[in-house]
Amino acid sequence: MGRPATRPTKLKDGYYIEIRNKGSRSGVKLYSGTKLQMHRAIKMYERSKEVIILGESVDGKFVNKEPKLHVAD
Repeated sequence: MGRPATRPTKLKDGYYIEIRNKGSRSGVKLYSGTKLQMHRAIKMYERSKEVIILGESVDGKFVNKEPKLHVAD
């Protein structure tokens, strides 16, 4: 066991989604370099997981302020 991180991690420039189990409160952030890669990841996980689109990150901050829940069509 190591010491826990004291500084928050810096986000790369790109697109982020959060993947959660249905009904769960916490999830995992996934990074994609392009919007096309982000949409491919959404398609892969949308049937079995809850997908939240966090949006584009520039200089460690998200461009759009409010995340969107993606609902499978």
